[in-house]
Amino acid sequence: MAAHRDPWPAATARPGPQGSASSGRRPLPSGHEHVAALRRALDDVDVDRLTAWGARLAAVLPAGGRLLAAGNGGSAAEAQHLTAELVGRFRDDRPPMSAIALHADTSSLTAIGNDFGYDDVFARQVRAHGRPGDVLVLLSTSGRSANLLRAAEAARELGMAIWGLVGAADSPLATACDEVVAFGSIFPGAASTATVQETHLVSVHLLCAACDAALGVAPVRSSTAGSQPADSQPAGPSPTGPSPAGSSPAGSSPAGSSPVTRAGTAGRPRSGPLVIVGDALLDRDVAGRVERLAPDAPVPVLDETADTARPGGAGLAALLAAGNGADVVLITALAGDEAGRRLAALLADAGIAVVDLGLTGTTPQKIRLCAGPNTLLRLDRGGGGPVRGGLPDAGRRTLAAARGILVSDYGRGLVRERSVTAALAGRTGGVPLVWDPHPRGGEPCRGATLVTPNLAEARTFTAATPARPDPIAEATARGRRLVARWGAGAVAVTLGERGAVLVGPADGPPLVAPTEPVAADPCGAGDRFAATAAALLGAGALPSEAVVAATRAAGAFLAAGGVSATPPAPGRHTDGGIGMAAAREVVRRTRARGGVVVSTGGCFDLLHAGHVSVLAAARRLGDCLVVCLNSDASVRRLKGPDRPLVSEADRAAVLLALGSVDAVVVFDDDTPAPVLTQLRPDVFAKGGDYAAGDLPEAKVVESWQGQAVVLPYLAGRSTTSMIREAVRRGGT
Repeated sequence: MAAHRDPWPAATARPGPQGSASSGRRPLPSGHEHVAALRRALDDVDVDRLTAWGARLAAVLPAGGRLLAAGNGGSAAEAQHLTAELVGRFRDDRPPMSAIALHADTSSLTAIGNDFGYDDVFARQVRAHGRPGDVLVLLSTSGRSANLLRAAEAARELGMAIWGLVGAADSPLATACDEVVAFGSIFPGAASTATVQETHLVSVHLLCAACDAALGVAPVRSSTAGSQPADSQPAGPSPTGPSPAGSSPAGSSPAGSSPVTRAGTAGRPRSGPLVIVGDALLDRDVAGRVERLAPDAPVPVLDETADTARPGGAGLAALLAAGNGADVVLITALAGDEAGRRLAALLADAGIAVVDLGLTGTTPQKIRLCAGPNTLLRLDRGGGGPVRGGLPDAGRRTLAAARGILVSDYGRGLVRERSVTAALAGRTGGVPLVWDPHPRGGEPCRGATLVTPNLAEARTFTAATPARPDPIAEATARGRRLVARWGAGAVAVTLGERGAVLVGPADGPPLVAPTEPVAADPCGAGDRFAATAAALLGAGALPSEAVVAATRAAGAFLAAGGVSATPPAPGRHTDGGIGMAAAREVVRRTRARGGVVVSTGGCFDLLHAGHVSVLAAARRLGDCLVVCLNSDASVRRLKGPDRPLVSEADRAAVLLALGSVDAVVVFDDDTPAPVLTQLRPDVFAKGGDYAAGDLPEAKVVESWQGQAVVLPYLAGRSTTSMIREAVRRGGT
């Protein structure tokens, strides 16, 4: 380790062994002085920043992300200490996470040093192991090591987050990192090598503790000494003894309940929110029947039967992300009129936090007049006023703490507001930024991680580029122009039923993400695509992985009924959505808005297209859908001892992942009658080829003036036939 100037300027010079201090070097401090310096340093530890870093690791690493760490000398030891805690465990057991100390592979280190020079020993490994969204942690007391500075440059080129544990806050390495925890400022003179390294060790432990806390890791007491940490094995038996019979460890399900009924935050990554920035609208579907023409003009008369409202624009993107369980904050501008208050209430019902800049004028509304599946007319109302104020401090803090940012620009002015644009352009920490542009909006900030125009928008942005007969070739050419124009990491041009084309700054072949064609209103598919991509990039996915998954999600969204089947305020799926309490809350919210409650029931073992079709059709009958699910014991009584193939916990989780399902209740009886009696749905729907009067649930539902209906079922789709075919092909 390199020598430094005396780090303890307050220390008193003492004579050496020969009674002289004339050597020109100050003597080492006494033990008391050493401890006093360390105490001052620990008082200066930025615990809040380390806690935020831990939360970010808890989001990135379990989702397939990776941490790389590097340092020289004693800092190398601290870097390896950090990776060992993540791959192993800090205190309590949890799944291992990917973390690599770049100095620990001596073969690579010496080969790179010999062939390329010591300054590149870390940078070359960063380029080999690092991916966009990964984290690089660099440790240094001096902050001047060339090999660490080169590593930071390589990480920035890849779109990684770069964190530094350094001595001086004004060192070159501190400047090269996105975020730093520095200790040099506590000393009047140069920072102490020993003290800085000691505070780095404490910082490593604080970072690991924060990561585990964000993951919801519960203390685990093992019955075998071999699984205890090597430095904490008790000398004798556990003083607590065995757990009482029937008790549950921390974080486990109570007796008799399914693990899927636990609060979704337990044991799952917790981090900053997904932040969505853009113009929110109020979408309304006015549905009715058309049975006559108006006497005064040859136009149809719509007899209104329902008026359903949901957030639109950036609000729809937030609604879809929240329905998938993300913690969502929406930065938008809301008007103070009745429509604005209704929009704010819908966002609150969906669990979406709002940073409101205020909107002059009236709330923009898109009102669709519908008869059955057909839209007769769309009426646009309101809007046009400017944003009332600039981005408040709460908005800046929210953006700084985000795990990912989605700009959903609908061209109404919020994104062009100067303070909003400046905050987006100045984002730090490698936070992924997805930009869904609008021709009437502003240009995306340079350096956006991913921009997602559709082909029509790409044509508007690149009007000078000649058209091509092949949409994929045209999307590729226009996408490359936009990557260069906007300095974006990548551009994904969406092509409707043809999927999406992803291009980057290089000249390699594009990535084409196909999708299944769906004959449906495409409204909302772009929001579904962008919200999914932003959430996945925030969790550490590669742009290619995010775009492929987002394309599939958009197709599934349309297949499930699209925006018309989207609940106005979907249940927070990660915070329950399963169980009677969650179902009652969904019913309460729906009825408070004057909506229609629909229920259905079944085993749903090996979910297939027939199930999905019936569930989507049932959801379109009202404003929420509660599924009554046969328990494992109930399925065995009805189907035989070899069923179900899928446990009730997994069946419930899969059902809840569908956009058409708002809540799931598992029941042990042969029919869902007891559940229906408690929920009292307005409609009970069942797929099949029998009459509604033959349904055993019909009399129960009709007892409170509800209605039982039968829905068409896709022929040839059944779990039993799937099992028989699998057995036939397997030859057993």
